[in-house]
Amino acid sequence: MGKPTGFLEFQRELPKDRTPLERVADWKEFHLHQPDADLKKQGARCMDCGIPFCHNGQLVSGMASGCPIHNLIPEWNDLIYRGLWREALDRLHKTNNFPEFTGRVCPAPCEGSCVLGINDPPVTIKNIEVSIIDHGWENGWVTPEPPKKRTGKKVAVVGSGPAGLSAAAQLNKAGHLVTVFERADRPGGLLMYGIPNMKLDKTEVVLRRIALLEKEGVKFVCNTEIGKNYPVEKLQQEFDAVILATGATKPRDLPIPGRELKGVHFAMEFLTANTKNLLDGDKPGTQISASGKDVIVIGGGDTGTDCVATSIRHGCKSVVQVEILPKPPLERTKDNPWPEWPKTLKVDYGQEEAAAKFGDDPRIYLTTATKLENDASSQVKAVHTVQVEWTKNDKGQFIPKNVPGTEKVLPAQLVLLAMGFLGPEQPLLETLGIERDPRSNAKADFEKYTTNVKGVFACGDCRRGQSLVVWAFNEGRGAARECDRFLMGATDLP
Repeated sequence: MGKPTGFLEFQRELPKDRTPLERVADWKEFHLHQPDADLKKQGARCMDCGIPFCHNGQLVSGMASGCPIHNLIPEWNDLIYRGLWREALDRLHKTNNFPEFTGRVCPAPCEGSCVLGINDPPVTIKNIEVSIIDHGWENGWVTPEPPKKRTGKKVAVVGSGPAGLSAAAQLNKAGHLVTVFERADRPGGLLMYGIPNMKLDKTEVVLRRIALLEKEGVKFVCNTEIGKNYPVEKLQQEFDAVILATGATKPRDLPIPGRELKGVHFAMEFLTANTKNLLDGDKPGTQISASGKDVIVIGGGDTGTDCVATSIRHGCKSVVQVEILPKPPLERTKDNPWPEWPKTLKVDYGQEEAAAKFGDDPRIYLTTATKLENDASSQVKAVHTVQVEWTKNDKGQFIPKNVPGTEKVLPAQLVLLAMGFLGPEQPLLETLGIERDPRSNAKADFEKYTTNVKGVFACGDCRRGQSLVVWAFNEGRGAARECDRFLMGATDLP
């Protein structure tokens, strides 16, 4: 590398974020840019390690270790140290169709497996990645690159989320005529409506890339749901191949007394309505408002954090995030060694904002909701909770057990369920006759993506279940490769 001793000379530094109390007053992205001189030092921290685990992209103990799309991280770290930004962008685009997305919303399993992270804070890989692509857009280096030749083959991609977009981009590069069907009014899937604007700007980031894909020849058809207002038979007749990238959008519910009350919503209902209202021009009555309310978010993870942050921007009275799992440790434990993903306590932007606004981290751990209480108009007014302890059952499985005497009643006029997803919605899979695995996902082998229906491929969350955005990009690219092989008999796609 350009600076063999860089990891000894420079400490890990990230750019400053806008202060919590400033950023909760708007919906703009909260990360600030880092000066190029500082980024050069951060690139210099890359160690020239013998085996760069950061881009191996494998599963270790069921979690991603390294980058699933195999970004050539040490190479572009070195290029940034040398000030070769354009070359770094070219290297980044070799493996990643949309680094402006991963650089903003990926949890960075690459950093969890950085060799430097064994003894010191890891290299700031994610921030360097997003800085490279942002430089590319600012300098006009990211331009449409339509294919020089067309094959005449037509491919339908169902779903315009991360997996669908990466599949479409790759198939278009191969020269196929690609049409992406999206049932929402805007393309992007969860990138558009599942992630709030302050984490991923819709106009300046998401729609900018969509516009570039359109200039390259990808066609987007919105407000169209296959099997409802676009017949499945027509889809199979008009296209030579179909890629299913519909995501895992069936939310996990909470079957407790009071679930049917007004004011109880799935997290995605809340987040989608908020973003749609923001993009449509703040039309009264189109969003689920947390203004002036006591908000209870049930569930952790990124979605729960997004609900916390969105509620604060609405002007909620209070917010509490209920987590059934124990509070993570500050440091890696012995049973969570490198290069596994570090299961340590993280204070994300939403928790940071809640602490600044209300004085404390909003999360309460080892707690579950047992009942929702209503007022005279069938509106939720309180959440009954109890603490739990995790014990093994007769099969050796850990299960939560309520702890008597720990019951509490929390005021709530808005309850948001953010407990993850159970798998893809089934009607389209059933209509197409797609076989399912035991978890209700479309049955298709990893790296092959072929379903039991000839010419129909499945990738992303609808195949593997709820997962990281970077796995969706991995699978979308892989499905495009196998689809190209099916159509042409061979493929040059990576």
